[in-house]
Amino acid sequence: MTAAQGSDDDPYTLPMPTPETPVVLAKWISPGNTHPNSTYQEPVWSLAPLVDNPASALPRIYWKNCSPSLRGQLKLPAWTMINGWLRPTYLHTRGVQAKARTSAGDLYATCAEWMKLARWLAQQNITDLAGCTDTLWRAYAHERLATVSRATGALTCARLTDLWAFDRLSASPAGIARPPWDTEGVDDFLPAIGGARAENATEPLDPQVLGPLLIWAMRFVDDFAGDILAASAERRRLLGLARTNQGTPASAAALEEFLLPLVRDGGPLPATAGTGRPLLARSYVGAVTGASRWQVLQFAEQHGLGDLVARRPGPCPMRVPVRGSLDGRPWRTAMDFHDVPQLMRHLSTAAAIVCLYLTGMRPQEVLNLRSGCCPDPEPDDTTGRHLIRSRHFKNVTDTDGHHLSAGEIRAVPWVAITPVVNAIRVLEQMVPGGELLFSAAHHSGRPGGSLQTGGLNLRINDFTAWVNHEAAAQGLTGQHIPDDPHGPIKVSRFRRTLAWHIARRPGGLIALAVQYGHMRTVLDARTSSRYGARSRGGIHTVLDVETALAAADTAARLRDQLAAGERLSGPAAGRSLTAAAQTSRFEGRIVPRTFVHKARAYLARDGIVLYDNPDALLICAFQHDTALCNPVPGATAPRQYDCRPGCGNTVRTDTHARLLREKADELDQLAQRLPLPIARRLRTNADRLRDTAHAHEATAQNTGNL
Repeated sequence: MTAAQGSDDDPYTLPMPTPETPVVLAKWISPGNTHPNSTYQEPVWSLAPLVDNPASALPRIYWKNCSPSLRGQLKLPAWTMINGWLRPTYLHTRGVQAKARTSAGDLYATCAEWMKLARWLAQQNITDLAGCTDTLWRAYAHERLATVSRATGALTCARLTDLWAFDRLSASPAGIARPPWDTEGVDDFLPAIGGARAENATEPLDPQVLGPLLIWAMRFVDDFAGDILAASAERRRLLGLARTNQGTPASAAALEEFLLPLVRDGGPLPATAGTGRPLLARSYVGAVTGASRWQVLQFAEQHGLGDLVARRPGPCPMRVPVRGSLDGRPWRTAMDFHDVPQLMRHLSTAAAIVCLYLTGMRPQEVLNLRSGCCPDPEPDDTTGRHLIRSRHFKNVTDTDGHHLSAGEIRAVPWVAITPVVNAIRVLEQMVPGGELLFSAAHHSGRPGGSLQTGGLNLRINDFTAWVNHEAAAQGLTGQHIPDDPHGPIKVSRFRRTLAWHIARRPGGLIALAVQYGHMRTVLDARTSSRYGARSRGGIHTVLDVETALAAADTAARLRDQLAAGERLSGPAAGRSLTAAAQTSRFEGRIVPRTFVHKARAYLARDGIVLYDNPDALLICAFQHDTALCNPVPGATAPRQYDCRPGCGNTVRTDTHARLLREKADELDQLAQRLPLPIARRLRTNADRLRDTAHAHEATAQNTGNL
C-alpha cells in the first residue's frame, strides 16, 4: 500500500478536503466493510469504515466537544491523520512501536486528547493553534500530567506530538509549535517513578473468587448445557405454535381444561413478569393448549385472570427432561418457559469464562472465534490435541506499518484442554456453522459483529449475581462467589490470572491439577512450539512475570523463616540458602515493561530459583538436569504437579515437617469414618507423611551448620 496520496513533490501531504469529502477515503475501506461513511462538514465523524474487527467498538468523533474557536483548525490534522500516514524518517526516531497508521480506536483517543488541549487553550484565550508556544506546551503538560501514571503520561505526550506531526502534513498547516518533550525527551515531563499510580492496573483475580466462578462456569457448560439448549429449542417450538394457532372448539375446551381447575382450586397460574405486576403467560398458555391468542385473551377477561395472576403467579414448566444435577440432585424441577432466555445468556457467559481463563487468549481473540475453529484431531494425529485456529490483533500491521483492523490468522494455534473444547462445542450449538461463537445477533439480538468486552463484563457481573442467588436458594452457602478485593471481574483480568495460578497453584483445585500441568508443559515448550506466541512471546511474557514474582516470594519467605531459627533438610538445602540470600524482596506489585527482561533473567539462574509446592509440602530448588519431574527442554520451572520423592532438588523446613504431621493426623481422623480398605490406604499415607517428617527432624540443620 504505497500509492501516492498527495502531490508528486510530497506524497505524504494530502490535498485540501472539501465539505463533501468523505471522512474516510475509499482506499482505506476494505471491500467487506459496509459501515456508513461521514463527510468532512458533518458534526459527527464515524470511524466505523476503518473497523473490520467484529469485536471492536465503532468509534465516533463528536466535534461539539471541541472548542468552537479551534474546531476548524483541529479538523484538518484529524482528517489528515485518518487518511494519511507518517513519514518513515519520522517513524525511525520513534522506536519499534511507532506505526505509520494506527487503529480507529487510537485515532478516536488521539482526537479526544487534542480536544482537551483545545479546551485548555481556549481558557487561556488562545484562538489559533499557532499560539500554542513552547511556554504553553510546558504549562499544559504540568497540569495535564499531574494526576496520571507514567505510562498514561507517555501515551498522552505521544498523542499530543502527533498533532504537531500531522499538522505539518496537512494541506494548510496551522503552525503549532513542536512540543518540548519531543526534543528534550519525555522523562522530565512525567510523574516520578514509584508514585501512587505506578502499579500495574491489571490485578489477577483473587483465588477465593476465581475458584467458585470457574466451578460454576464449568458446571453450566458440562452439566446444565444440555438441559438449557433443549429448553431453548422447545421454547422456540412453543412460540411458533402460539403465533400460528387457529382457534377451534377443541382448543377452547383444552384451554378450559388447563386453566379452570387452577382458577377454582386456588392454585398458581402461569405467569410472566410484567412491568408493574405479574401477567398471564398468554403465549405459553396458547402453545400448550393449542388455543389462539384471541381465545386466551377472551378467557382471561371472562374469568378475571388479570387480578388472579397478580395474586397467584406460578411457573411455566415445559416438557423437557432435566438431566443436569447440582450437589447430587436435579438442578431444576422443570425447565421454565420464561427462564430460558436468561439461562441461555448465562450459558454463553459461562463458556466465555472458560475460554478466557483456560486458554490465555486476549479477550478480542476469544470474541473473534468462529464455529469450526477447534476441529477434532485427525485419526493419524498422535498427540490427540485439539488446536484452536484464531485471529490475533495486537500490533498487527501490513508491510508498510499500517494497522490492520481485521487482524490476521495466528501462525501457531492455541492448544485447547478439555474444558475449553466442551465450551466451544456448546457455543457451536448456539450459532450457525462458520458464525462468530459470540455473535451479537445470536446472543443479544444486536445486528452485526460479536459481543464486546464491555458487554461481556456486564454479563459476567449478572452471571455472578445469578450464581449467588442460586447458591443461597439451594442452600449451597459455601459455593457463592465473593466480591473481589481488587474490583469488578473483568475480561482483561483473566489472562494474567491464568499465569498467576499456573505459577502459584500448580496442583490445587483452581489449577485443575493435571489439566493445568498440561498447560504448563505446553507453555514451557516455547522454543519449539511458540505456543500462544508471536514475535514477542505472547502469554509467556505474563507467565514469566508471575513465575518470577512467585519464586521471589518463596525465597523471601524462606529467608524470614531461617531468620526466625527454622532448620532445613533435603539434598538442595545448601542451594536454597544461596537462593534465599541472593533474591531481593519485591515490594508491592509494580510491574513495569522492563521487568519482563529481569524476570526472564531471574528464572534462567538454573539451580538457585525456588518454587513453593504447597501440595507436596516442600520447596523445589529447580535444577533442570537433576529434576525427576521430567521437565521439557528449556523449561525454567518444574512440573510441580508431578513432584516425585527422591528428587535432588527438594528442600523442607521445620514448618513443612509440622504441616506433614498435621496432614497425617487429618488422614487418621478421616480413616475412622470410612470402610476398612479405604481406611487402610489413608493410614498408610499418614504413616508415609510422618516418616517424611521424622526424616526431616533427623537430618535438619540450621543455617550456621549448612
